[in-house]
Amino acid sequence: MSDTTAPNTPDLRFPDEDDAAQATRDIADVAAVEVITTTAVHLMSAAAVKCGLADDPESQTDLDEARKLITALAGLVTASAPDISDMHARSLRDGLRSLQLAFREASAIPDPIGQGPGEKYTGPVN
Repeated sequence: MSDTTAPNTPDLRFPDEDDAAQATRDIADVAAVEVITTTAVHLMSAAAVKCGLADDPESQTDLDEARKLITALAGLVTASAPDISDMHARSLRDGLRSLQLAFREASAIPDPIGQGPGEKYTGPVN
């Protein structure tokens, strides 16, 4: 048997130049709004899990991590809103606001209005 790779062993080879060139070409074809919205969705999903809005809130809730993710999302949404269409910005703002409110509900001692995660970028959320 010439195959020396064990079953279920990941391929640990380094990507060759062709793989890197293809990845570069692929990312060059993606519009900025798609990169921004995809990144925002990943931040939203992670923040929702950390706020306890997932399948197992007892083991997945981590409000310190949620605060960081929501603040990063608020910075991204606020900074990119003027450059992406209103349709995209409005959806991202709505998702961000929902997460900020979920964070406030999940907190045993809620932050004062205006001092919650991301509120330095978005203004007070209540």
